[in-house]
Amino acid sequence: MPGPIQPHTPAEKKVLILASFLFFLFLALDQGTKLLAMTSMELHETIAIVPGWFNLTYVRNPGAAWSMLAGFPWLLLGFGVAAAALIIVFFRRWSEGYTERFCALALIESGIIGNSIDRLWHGSVIDFFHVHYYNHYHYPVFNVADCAICIGVGIFILSSLLRKNDPAKEASGS
Repeated sequence: MPGPIQPHTPAEKKVLILASFLFFLFLALDQGTKLLAMTSMELHETIAIVPGWFNLTYVRNPGAAWSMLAGFPWLLLGFGVAAAALIIVFFRRWSEGYTERFCALALIESGIIGNSIDRLWHGSVIDFFHVHYYNHYHYPVFNVADCAICIGVGIFILSSLLRKNDPAKEASGS
């Protein structure tokens, strides 16, 4: 695996452009698919895509994952804004110069902002992907922003596990 990219170089500029592209692509996909769900479906309407396994079901989630903190929309919006700001401030540091971490953070940021936009404009998050196993198991309905966050976190964790620690960084304590 290639090593970290040095800050303020043409190589870093290319990676930042890639990360920005991913950010805007996933934010646009998220907002576009939510708009499509809101304008083409009734609330709680279900369209079977793969019967017994996958539906499009338009719901509104007033909370976070699994409707946690459902009665605190402004608190959730505050958490989202704070998390998005922290990612921007620490983007370079947290990526440690690794391309996949720049991209992971961009995906996480797009998901946080996508769901925060919903909370601000609609008072709740628009969800529509419904994975289930017939009537035996139903995973909570989710959206593109949730996918971006999960994929980004997964990439970041894998990168952290697979990348060897730099002995020079460990010795200096940074």
